[in-house]
Formats: sequence, structure tokens, C-alpha cells
Amino acid sequence: MAAQLDLFGTPLLPGLSYGEDVLDAAEEAALVEAIDACELTPFRFQGWTGKRLTTSFGWSYDFDRGRIAPGAPIPEFLSPLRERAARFADIPAAELEQALLIRYDPGAGIGWHRDRPMFEHVVGISLGKPAVLRLRRRADTGFDRRSLPLAPRSIYHLCGEARHAWEHGIAAMERTRWSVTFRSLSALGRRAAALAQG
Repeated sequence: MAAQLDLFGTPLLPGLSYGEDVLDAAEEAALVEAIDACELTPFRFQGWTGKRLTTSFGWSYDFDRGRIAPGAPIPEFLSPLRERAARFADIPAAELEQALLIRYDPGAGIGWHRDRPMFEHVVGISLGKPAVLRLRRRADTGFDRRSLPLAPRSIYHLCGEARHAWEHGIAAMERTRWSVTFRSLSALGRRAAALAQG
């Protein structure tokens, strides 16, 4: 696991790890083609429709009802990437129970947020064009802020402080970018999953 360091060699943020070239250019192209072949739909949040296109596997989260539900199994084409994501995060691949695919067409981004408490580890893979992962935490005088450039084919892991104490987001893209995010369930998520499965 590689912690992201600043110019002085200190961690950019506790709980944030970053690495590059988690896959090669040919694998990236095949993955983008496979993502585009999925049924991507506009992101929905409490009646509002976003510009980014998404689909999820393993578990889906209903923002209108505030709960998770079983989804379609994680497809085979994501298995090698899931294994690499798990190795990077130093957790078993089986714990990455949700896969979220997103296409950011020009003008699409993602606002400030923390992933829902149903989820714990967040491992993201960035595809297509470079982006900047913005992070902020409320402070007495406003916000503490950090930023992490995401190269194409790079990977990041949010856990601990970076996952729970900081919000993150990505500004609207000028050119198309794709991402794959794998997430594990938290203790809360496992209880909700047991109820959802009856």
C-alpha cells in the first residue's frame, strides 16, 4: 500500500493511499469498452438526477429510501481489477462486495460527500482522463483542504480518517472519464444486508 506524500515526504492525509499503473493501456481500453456496454443510467439522489452515468453490482444503494439492496453479481470482467484493488488495500477480495461504475461525460462531476455509512473501505480506479480528487474537512476557520491528482489507470484507497472525517469530490470534467469503485460493507452495512436478504 502506498501512502500519498506531499513535497516534504509526509502523508497527504492519514488513511489515503495512492498508486499508479494498476493496469496497462490495453487493459484500460478493454475495461472502458466493457463499462460502456453496461446499462449506465443517470445518478439519482432524492428525486434529483445527476449528469454522471452509473450502475452498481453486488449491492445497490437507494438514495431515495436510504437503504441498500442486493444487486446483480459483480461481473467477471471486473474480477482481475477487484483482486488488484484488494491487494492494494490489503484486504480480502471477497470483502469488496460492491462495484460502482461511473462515466463522467463533459460537464459531469461529483459534489462534496462522504460515502454512505453502510460502506467501509473505498477503493477507486480512475480511467480515461486525469482528474483531481478534492478533499475537505470542516475546521474552526472554514475548511482544511487537500487535493490528489488522479492519473489515468491510477488507484486510491480511503479508510480511517480520510474515509470518515473528510469529504471528497471531483470537479466537472471537460473530457470523458470513467471510474470503478469497489467498497466493503461496514458493520452497519452487514446488518442492513442481512435484513435486506430476509
